[in-house]
Amino acid sequence: MSDNYIEEPVGVPEMDASVSSIEEDNVSPVMVKFPYSSETVVCLADNAEVLSIGDMVLVPSRYGKDLARVLGPVHCPGCGEDPPPKVLRKANDQDLATYEHNLEREREAFNICREKIHAHGLEMKLVAAHYLLDEPKVLFFFTAESRVDFRSLVKDLVSVFKMRIELRQIGVRDESRVLGGVAVCGRQFCCHGITDKLKPVSIKMAKEQNLSLNSMKISGPCGRLLCCLSYEYDFYREEKALVPSEGTRVRIGGETFKAIEVNILTKKIRFAGPEGRSVEVPFSRISRGENKEWRIDYDPDAED
Repeated sequence: MSDNYIEEPVGVPEMDASVSSIEEDNVSPVMVKFPYSSETVVCLADNAEVLSIGDMVLVPSRYGKDLARVLGPVHCPGCGEDPPPKVLRKANDQDLATYEHNLEREREAFNICREKIHAHGLEMKLVAAHYLLDEPKVLFFFTAESRVDFRSLVKDLVSVFKMRIELRQIGVRDESRVLGGVAVCGRQFCCHGITDKLKPVSIKMAKEQNLSLNSMKISGPCGRLLCCLSYEYDFYREEKALVPSEGTRVRIGGETFKAIEVNILTKKIRFAGPEGRSVEVPFSRISRGENKEWRIDYDPDAED
């Protein structure tokens, strides 16, 4: 877990090293990432203070003031309904020293909390521990199949740490985002290294892309469908809308053929015809008439 705290930003588009591109009311929107959770948020940085990609800054989070790493400038007119938080200041040497010290404390806190969970016999899996930089509070993130009554656990932890304790239940996809890891593609988890905005993914997306429906092949280590299934879904859907779908019957060379395979990558459709015949027709030979019928400009008897 600790290694994830010092990891360099991954999957971030190349940007100018200096964050000073958008000036509005003397502030510039910048994207920052909290290392302990891999969550990103847009903040407003004072233009008077030049920030560079990779700089650590102090910003208000939903848990309290904490350190985040600058990913780069962003264009976000309005920045949503709620006003973005403002970067309080660039981290100084003392902040960075406290941050490094807290990493050691978090390892110890994690082990203590895990022992307490076992002692109380609670059905929960501890994921991570985190000390806030600017206030005496320890966050513990955990997963569980159902709601957990951890009131006695909190009292026990308070007696040990002598500070505020906050337990947060997260989902299995959030667990992967926090811990990170290597996906089946050999790259870092998308939710950890590229985006923390977890979009719903459905089996329909796999079907649209002609992927295997074997759950073992299209699921990530979190047990949920791969986030990347949504990346090209819109492209496949738009491309398939321009050609006959599987099962469509069309006339080719005076005979009726049936579309049996639409290959978006090769831009060809395989049609099955009478007497076991089959032909592959490029998308470029397919058009649609004024009355919406498909027209195939292709002679199955002609040689390519």
